[in-house]
Amino acid sequence: MPASAWKTARAENNRKAKILGLTGMIIAMTANVFDEDVERSLQAGMNAHLSKPVVPEIMYKTIGGLIAQHQDASGDNY
Repeated sequence: MPASAWKTARAENNRKAKILGLTGMIIAMTANVFDEDVERSLQAGMNAHLSKPVVPEIMYKTIGGLIAQHQDASGDNY
């Protein structure tokens, strides 16, 4: 998916979340694993980037890290 499409998807997700009063995190999941692919994901507004095939331990660590960052920033607990 081109970065412009990711930016559009992120903007639409943010718009819907704002209407519902939610906050969210988006993790890009692609077969592209080069450093520039990861950087493009982050520049497009993704919170993290995982490569496929997904390694469960890495996925759990990534999600846990994002939740911890959110809790530190907002004081919310899930």
